[in-house]
Amino acid sequence: MLSFVPSVLLPKKKFIYHYKNMRWARGRHETYLCFVVKRRVGPESLSFDFGHLRNRNGCHVELLFLRHLSALCPGLWGYGATGQGRVSYSITWFCSWSPCANCSFRIAQFLSQTPNLRLRIFVSRLYFCDMEDSREREGLRMLKKVGVHITVMSYKDYFYCWQTFVARKQSKFKPWDGLHQNSVRLSRKLNRILQPFETEDFRDAFKLLGL
Repeated sequence: MLSFVPSVLLPKKKFIYHYKNMRWARGRHETYLCFVVKRRVGPESLSFDFGHLRNRNGCHVELLFLRHLSALCPGLWGYGATGQGRVSYSITWFCSWSPCANCSFRIAQFLSQTPNLRLRIFVSRLYFCDMEDSREREGLRMLKKVGVHITVMSYKDYFYCWQTFVARKQSKFKPWDGLHQNSVRLSRKLNRILQPFETEDFRDAFKLLGL
């Protein structure tokens, strides 16, 4: 297990507070990111690691994760042992908020340069996606464009996170009121955002952002 916060496992109350998929999540200014990293070398060799991160020193958690990729994903930019193919990675994020526009664009740019890395993102809530023309919506579309699978967390995802990332001391996960309804509502909203649309070449967006 690997984590860059004092405890590898999240306290139960902190997990529920930050991941609760309520309609109005006031006061939740941090983003938590629980991750699973799977590493494959050759057809049968597979290992994995997991942990969690949160925003630190003004750095958004998604970019903080990318900073630590050399430790999490050794060999990502090289090859395996002699006679083996390139090391490939599959990474899954469970985020309390969906990425902001800037993080989305930077992640997309990074993934376009690392074809041996696949990323799935499960989100509890959508960040600043109410406006039809928000940059956050555009960022999510760009992530989809580069092959990121983005999904709203459902009960089974919360249950998995509870079993994997939370210091639960054998306690069972108890869904809060509205979990399913809010998950369905957010899933429909995300699906509308990610619907096919006409757009300019995303390289122009990179240029505008100075990336």
